[in-house]
This record gives sequence, structure tokens and C-alpha cells, in this order.
Amino acid sequence: MLLRNHQPRDGLCNGTRLMVVQFATRVIEARILNGSHTGNYVFIPRITLQPTVSETPFQMARRQFPVRLAFAMTINKSQGQSVKFVGIDLRNHVFSHGQLYVALSRSTTSKQISVLLESKDDETTTNVVYPEVLL
Repeated sequence: MLLRNHQPRDGLCNGTRLMVVQFATRVIEARILNGSHTGNYVFIPRITLQPTVSETPFQMARRQFPVRLAFAMTINKSQGQSVKFVGIDLRNHVFSHGQLYVALSRSTTSKQISVLLESKDDETTTNVVYPEVLL
């Protein structure tokens, strides 16, 4: 998953899912898996990151690829994504209004959704809503 807006017009935005085709020392070749540029092959270079505010007497910089391995993503990060298989961990209650709907609607069909609940006997979960916040 791409962590920064690199080339938005080419589909390389924060949250873009990629499949790595080849690693090199200074560049990653990848295929875009979502969005309007699905299937395009792109090259992602290493970028230099420097802190804006430095409390040290010297400048610090590091070079790294702006990607992160993602076998899972949060409900908020998955909004707007469509994925083939969805697994949802509901051992803890959904804590924000609309998150359960967003999580359940990421898959293209309900047969490809798996939900993990606290116990096998319990088939419900609580969608926690604070009405005082919505006023």
C-alpha cells in the first residue's frame, strides 16, 4: 500500500494498493490493483524524508520507499475500496457510527465476507452510537 501522494494523475495516491512485480536497489516495479489506473505498471523510487522541525544541531534525513506491506487495513482506510474477500473482527464493538456498514460493504458479494464474533453462540454485535455527538 502506498503511503504518500506520489503522482496523483498516474494513480499513485495515498492508499493505492499495489502488487510488487520486482524489487531493485533504488526502485520498485509494481502493478496498480485499484482505481481508474488498475493494471498499469508503475515505478516507485525511494524518497528522502527530513523532519521539518529539528531539535538537534544537525540535519537528519533518511531514504526509504513510501510503501507498507498490508495484509489488513483499518475500516477507515478501506473506505472507497472494493476487495474480493473481507474478514471482519467484531470481538470488540464497532465504536463509530457507520463503520459496521463500511466494513460489510467492501466486498462485492456477501458470500465472501467472514465475521469473527466473541463466541459461536452470539450472532450479534453492538453498533455503538453516541447521539449527543450527532446533535
